[in-house]
Amino acid sequence: MDIEHLRTWIGRTEEASDLVTPRLIASFTATFAPHLAPCPAGDAPLALHWCLAPPIAPMSALGPDGHPAKGGFLPPVPLPRRMWAGGSIEALAPLRDGDLVTRRSRIGDVTAKDGRSGALCFVAVHHEVETSRGLALRERHDIVYREATSAAGAPLAPAEPQPADLEWEVEAGPVLLFRYSALTFNGHRIHYDQPYVTGEERYDGLVVHGPIQATLMLNIAATLAGSLRLKLDYRGLSPLTSGGAFLVKARRQDDGTIRTWTEGADGRLRMEGTARPL
Repeated sequence: MDIEHLRTWIGRTEEASDLVTPRLIASFTATFAPHLAPCPAGDAPLALHWCLAPPIAPMSALGPDGHPAKGGFLPPVPLPRRMWAGGSIEALAPLRDGDLVTRRSRIGDVTAKDGRSGALCFVAVHHEVETSRGLALRERHDIVYREATSAAGAPLAPAEPQPADLEWEVEAGPVLLFRYSALTFNGHRIHYDQPYVTGEERYDGLVVHGPIQATLMLNIAATLAGSLRLKLDYRGLSPLTSGGAFLVKARRQDDGTIRTWTEGADGRLRMEGTARPL
């Protein structure tokens, strides 16, 4: 992997726009309710921005995993597996029904590491989301690419669930994953193609989207904080697969922050983050 060549993508930019429509708000709400922070009528729920202006590639331009082929805006990382690793999001102002939303994106960094499963490449993408009223959201999205090794690994013993001030139980069934893939125009086969995800990528089942978990973590933190303006830093720890319920939890910390995380049915953490009201 020629990391120096890949790093020449740092600083590349792109811009995309989309409309917040009543149908999108209704579809998003129907997918996640009742696990959303309350918001005023006409405002979009938190994290709906991930459904706006998705990359749209023709079928002929898709890779074998269902993602658009690499190159163009994202660097052509020569590792076949791609996952949502984490990031940071600042919710500064609401998106509203009828808004024309513009997202400006920039490649912030490209780094290589050696992990337990082999070579890893991390790409940090920075986004600013604006409406006619000004900046609504600032985000860093961390993408990780890895080798085509088995994702399953040895089974881990269950962990003791951690106490929380607020807890949501969410059913991680295939309909939730399918609906979110449709909302975000995400063709990644690990979220809906059972033979592919278990036979080719060697997961235990369909993989719950990283942004599904981050959406729920952002909303539960906002609910506990009583504020829709907050910053969430989060990272994925291990894949969450469908086939049962998982828990979304939040707990107030002594320093005024809110710790939030997701737990699988075995009690083990899948994603964790820290939120701070703005």
